[in-house]
Amino acid sequence: MKQKLYFAPMEGVTGYVFRNAYAACYGGVDAYFTPFISNPVLNQIEKHDVLPEHNEGLQVIPQILTNKANIFLRIAATLKDYGYTSVNFNLGCPSGTVVAKGRGCGALREPKELDRLLDGIFEVSPLPVSVKCRIGISSEVEWEDLLEVLLKYPITELTIHPRLQKEFYNGNVHMDAFRLAYDRILNSAAARSGTEPGLRLCYNGDIRTPEELRKLLQEFPGLHAVMLGRGILWNPQLPEQCLSLVQADNQEEAEGASGRNQASSPAEKKPDLVRLRRFLNLLYDGYREEMDREGPALMKLKELWKYLMVFTGSTPGEMRPLWKTRTLAEYRDVVTMLLG
Repeated sequence: MKQKLYFAPMEGVTGYVFRNAYAACYGGVDAYFTPFISNPVLNQIEKHDVLPEHNEGLQVIPQILTNKANIFLRIAATLKDYGYTSVNFNLGCPSGTVVAKGRGCGALREPKELDRLLDGIFEVSPLPVSVKCRIGISSEVEWEDLLEVLLKYPITELTIHPRLQKEFYNGNVHMDAFRLAYDRILNSAAARSGTEPGLRLCYNGDIRTPEELRKLLQEFPGLHAVMLGRGILWNPQLPEQCLSLVQADNQEEAEGASGRNQASSPAEKKPDLVRLRRFLNLLYDGYREEMDREGPALMKLKELWKYLMVFTGSTPGEMRPLWKTRTLAEYRDVVTMLLG
């Protein structure tokens, strides 16, 4: 598979404990993006999340959330001192509290303001900058002007989640808006007489099965990467299954084979509960070591099970004892029963 697979940043979920536990148990992810950093002087959570010793052996790209160029530059300088070689700029967070402050999607409200912000960043950024964004606030009509602004700057990679801020994670993605960016970027690259494009393109949004990834790559073969988010939480084996299916397709094409053995489709393999147990044990131990109190650790573990209940096929009735747990010891006992 020539395209890379990224693990999307998810606030409160995909911190360094999660990344290390996941990487120890599952494969297929080329790079991990951190939950956003927004403080010019990193707080303890942000600092611990990006410390090199907490991310050994992982390809990690820190993400910055701000609407002030000077704050972006201060954070980027700190990350450079930590040894990072690039950063990602968050222009996609749809949270109401974030948007109200003009950050995340809120920075997309006025294209002229976005232009000034990017100009201040790219003029003196100490590190190469990629961008993760949505297509606007309330209407697809906004996207063409926003894209025009974005393409003015030497962004290394543009990750597009083709939804509006008001849609959060609901409804269908706007693939016509993504197609507009895809055609603009690849046509621009083609005009360079076969040289590599300066701007790489990454897709993000609603890839939950290997078959959905296959369909996406058939429609947009020039993508540099695909970013997976909640799909991995619903199915931790998803990146491996995506790679397996694409490789099988490539082999069939090379061999001129006709048809596909649907019974052996990676998407139909049963959950590997042995690896899931190991993953959950690593998370359990990591959160206990990271946090002083049981409550926050238990909350993180329960949050993940909102997704894993789909992966394990657990019914609401079977999950009820887990939601009622009040200590980590109770949680571990219930998980042992759930997984058999």
